[in-house]
Amino acid sequence: MRIKKDDLVIMTAGKDKGRKGKVLKVFSIDRKVIVEGLNIAKKHVRPKKQGEKGQVIEFPRTVDVSNVKLICPKCKKPTRAGHELVKSKEGKKAKKQRVCKKCKATA
Repeated sequence: MRIKKDDLVIMTAGKDKGRKGKVLKVFSIDRKVIVEGLNIAKKHVRPKKQGEKGQVIEFPRTVDVSNVKLICPKCKKPTRAGHELVKSKEGKKAKKQRVCKKCKATA
């Protein structure tokens, strides 16, 4: 998956389409992410103890990774992310880095 925790993303579908947020958590097996302040759901919670009141809790729900787009930190535009192999100085092992498809900057 090409989106990581703490990335800035923009929603491309759903009720929050066009809004930006920071990725809080990534579920790579399910291909879902939780974005800060987006896809907020409300849950009614019953009182646990005697005399306590019930309440409505708001919390962020997961979003499919296909419904968010990475915002490049350099060009500040929504873009797809690619991978590029970069050789280390010793020349033993090549590292994989994310690359912006628009401006070719490494993320």
